[in-house]
Amino acid sequence: MSDHEVEDGHDHHDDAHGHDHHDDARGHDHHHHDAETVSVAVVTVSSSRTIDDDPSGDYLESAFEDAGHDVAVRELIPDEFDSVQGTIDRLARRDDTDVVVTTGGTGVTPDDITPEAVDDLFEKALPGFGELFRRLSYEEVGTRTIGSRAIAGVDDGTIVCCLPGSENAVRLGVDEILLPEVGHLVGLATRE
Repeated sequence: MSDHEVEDGHDHHDDAHGHDHHDDARGHDHHHHDAETVSVAVVTVSSSRTIDDDPSGDYLESAFEDAGHDVAVRELIPDEFDSVQGTIDRLARRDDTDVVVTTGGTGVTPDDITPEAVDDLFEKALPGFGELFRRLSYEEVGTRTIGSRAIAGVDDGTIVCCLPGSENAVRLGVDEILLPEVGHLVGLATRE
């Protein structure tokens, strides 16, 4: 019997990520609702950068656009709790935004408050995002990854992912996690 066959004799094909595409118990294809393109809000959290000197934000914007997605909003806001919380919630509630991705404010310095600011907004946490980010980050920075507090969740049906401020961390999070999974996450979060 091949890897794609099961004992009941039905042929089930796996995609490149090893996901089985057969119908689940309710008769629905788990990937049927995946979004082919998403609309993204990019937010840089920093009191020292400017929109003209923001390589991490630049990379987020170009990576999503190069992958065929739309960047609806690009903002730079200071490391202030109310500013971060208010901006993320406002962007998550926009009709033209499926995903909010932040860069910055996830470390351990006193002004790194992004995780605290977004935590109360989440109706659902996505702990696997931070876990996977730190696992992959370990391969690059070793045990220093314990200082990363990358976090993700769902706010008002919108996926929110908070990445560190370094360009290398943003590249890792976008290329290895977000781009492969963003359509699937958006499809699930917005499914009726």
